[in-house]
Amino acid sequence: MSSITGPLAGSETEIALERAAAHESLFSERASHIKQSAVRDVFELSLDPSLVSLAGGNPYLQSLPLEKLGAMASELIATQGMTALQYGSGQGTEELRAQICEVMAEEGITGVDPNNIVITTGSQAAQDVACKVFCNPGDTVLCEDPTYVGALNTFEAYQVRAEPIGTDEHGLIPSALRQRIGQLREAGARIKFLYTIPNFNNPSGITLAAERRAEIAEICIEENILILEDNPYGMLRYSGEPIRPLRADYPENVIYMGSFSKILAPGLRIGWAVVPPHLFRRFYLAAEAVTLCPATFNQMLVSKYLDGHDWRGQIQTYRELYAGRCAAMLEALDEYMPEGVGYTRPEGGFFIWVTLPEGIDTYSLLSKGIEAGVVFIPGAAFSPHDGPSHRLRLAFSAVPEEKIREGVKRLAPVLAAAIAENGVR
Repeated sequence: MSSITGPLAGSETEIALERAAAHESLFSERASHIKQSAVRDVFELSLDPSLVSLAGGNPYLQSLPLEKLGAMASELIATQGMTALQYGSGQGTEELRAQICEVMAEEGITGVDPNNIVITTGSQAAQDVACKVFCNPGDTVLCEDPTYVGALNTFEAYQVRAEPIGTDEHGLIPSALRQRIGQLREAGARIKFLYTIPNFNNPSGITLAAERRAEIAEICIEENILILEDNPYGMLRYSGEPIRPLRADYPENVIYMGSFSKILAPGLRIGWAVVPPHLFRRFYLAAEAVTLCPATFNQMLVSKYLDGHDWRGQIQTYRELYAGRCAAMLEALDEYMPEGVGYTRPEGGFFIWVTLPEGIDTYSLLSKGIEAGVVFIPGAAFSPHDGPSHRLRLAFSAVPEEKIREGVKRLAPVLAAAIAENGVR
C-alpha cells in the first residue's frame, strides 16, 4: 500500500511531493506545452500603486455609463431573470447575433447572415476553437512577427508550430509570406491558417496597409490556407483612413473574430466568430462542446446596451480618449528616449512598440524598470521563438496622460544605461 494512505505517512510536505510525483504521469503531452503568460506575470506587478504600469492593454472603463449599465442589469434580472439566468443557445442569442451584424457594418463588413455567427467567450475562445477544429499536433500556422501572446499560448497548447512572417511599418510583407510558405511546403509542413491582427496589431500597433491585404488574401487562397482575422481594435481608429477588413472582400476564406472587450468591457467576455457556411457546423459544434452555451445574462446585457445607449458615441469617446493618450506617450518618447531607440506611431488601438539596438535583452531590463518605478512587457513574449528580444511593448490605454509622461521619464534612463552598457553608440 502507498505510504500516502497509511497512518504513519510522514510529513505533509512528503505526502504532497509523493502525490505530485504519482500524478505527474497522468498529464497529457499537451499539458507540457501550456505555459504561464509573461503578460500575466507582469500584470501582477502592475497592481503595486507605486509603479507606473505601461504594461496592461486594458480599456478605460471609467468612461462607460456605469450607472446606466447597472440599471440595465437590474432591470434584466427583475423582468427577464428566468431567461437571463438560464441555459441558452450554444450559438448565442439571435438578438445579439443580429446586432453584431450592425456593429461589423460600421467597418464595411456587410451581408453577413446572423446564422453564420457564433458567440464566444471573448475572441480568445474563437482562436482556441479554430486550433481544435483545424490543427493536429505538428501542424503549422502562420502569424505576424510580433503577434498576440494569447494566440501563441493557444498554439503551444495544441502542439501547433507557429511560424512568424516578417513585418515592416506597413504590416505583414506579402513577399515574405509567399517565400516562407514555399520553404515550409518544401520541408513537408502542413500549413492550416494565417493568424493576423491587421488593425493596430498587438503588440506593435502597426496596421496592415490596404494595398497589401488583397495580395495576402490571394496568396492564402492560392495555397489553400485559411485566414483567421482577429480584429478587436479596428473600431478604435483615431487618425488616418479606415481600411476594409479582409472578411469584407474574402468571406469564403476568412474566419473573422470580433470582441466587445475593447469597445465595451472585457469582463463580460463576449466575442464572436463569423464562419464561412461550409466550415460553420464543425466550428460551432466544437465551440458548444467547450462552453455548452455563452453566458446568457452577459449577452442580454450587451444587447440592452446596444439597443438603449449611443454605443457609436461611446466608441467615439474611446477614440478621443486614446488619441490623447497615444499623443502624450509619443510626445514623452520624443522628449526622453535616448538615441538609438525607435518606436511605432499607431493610428489606433492601445500599443506602441519600442525597438532598442540589437544585443539588448529587454527581459533582463524588466527588474531594472521596476526598480525605477515603471512596468512594461518585454518583446520576447510576442514571438514564437525562445530567444531574447531587443523590443518591448508600452500600453497607454488605461493610464492618465500625466502618468504616461512620468512612466516614460522613468523608463528612459533604464534604456539609456542598457545602451551604454552594451557599447552601442
